[in-house]
Amino acid sequence: MIISSPTDFREAARRRLPPFLFDYLDGGAFGEETLAANRAALAEVHPRQRVLRNVSDLSLKTRLFGEDTAMPVMLAPIGLGGMMRQRGELQVARAARAAQVPYILSTVSVCPLADVVEASGAPIWFQLYVLKDRGFMRHALERAQALGVTKLVFTVDMPLPGARYRDAHSGMSGPAAPLRRALQAMTHPRWSLDVGLMGRPHDLGNISDYRGLPTDLSDYIGWLGANFDPSIT
Repeated sequence: MIISSPTDFREAARRRLPPFLFDYLDGGAFGEETLAANRAALAEVHPRQRVLRNVSDLSLKTRLFGEDTAMPVMLAPIGLGGMMRQRGELQVARAARAAQVPYILSTVSVCPLADVVEASGAPIWFQLYVLKDRGFMRHALERAQALGVTKLVFTVDMPLPGARYRDAHSGMSGPAAPLRRALQAMTHPRWSLDVGLMGRPHDLGNISDYRGLPTDLSDYIGWLGANFDPSIT
């Protein structure tokens, strides 16, 4: 397909990914009212036109938290990025370096922080949930500092995980989820080859590094859900 707009990228992802992954990436919590409201609010943002200006030499360069960037854009943390494409977080880190914009790695990335830092060759930002397992948080902070992470992004507006209705329907969670995911993978051979076979290991690198054992998709859902801290203020 021809890709010429953001909506084209979304359609390409829908075609390529098994439904359980596309819906995880595309969906939100509960009935997705907040997601719809966010999209509507963004659609109401319009650049202010300035006419009769010399536009022969334009620059979007700026500084974000003391860091020079090519434009006021950051690549946001997305969990399970390495399940969307073979070692996906490494590819995103390289793309961010080429575009000279910051990349914020998710706590629940497939690729561990050390691999992403090595692939990037540029400063990485790291997103961290406030979790009840303070040992994990301490380990993650120490690891980030040792690897030269320059910025830490705390997620503080999620004391409890939201109920993602779409995930239950698509096979990310819900009854017989592993079987449903396996059947979907069989009908997406390109993804199965790129990620299923060549994109291993399929665990959560930052969490596995702390726990000392592989953390698969089911562990991710259970461990993370049990560790959100509702007492955070």
